[in-house]
Amino acid sequence: MNEVTARDAKNRFGQLLDAAQRTPVRVTRNGRAVTVMLSVQHYERLRGAAWERLAATMDIMGKGASANNLTDAKLDALLADEG
Repeated sequence: MNEVTARDAKNRFGQLLDAAQRTPVRVTRNGRAVTVMLSVQHYERLRGAAWERLAATMDIMGKGASANNLTDAKLDALLADEG
């Protein structure tokens, strides 16, 4: 991953946009990472992968709940006890 300072990013924004199309670019301020610029395509891939992982996790949790006979009615009762 490339890295630039916030000042360089400001002064060479067009070049930063071009660089971010090839690989993510970390932007630092006062020596601390503050953001990462990346292409829309890379962002969409990351976002899609995150949604796939979330869906898989929810599926696993649902199967575990079913295996332990945790029905919607039992879950509602448990949540009501919390309040």
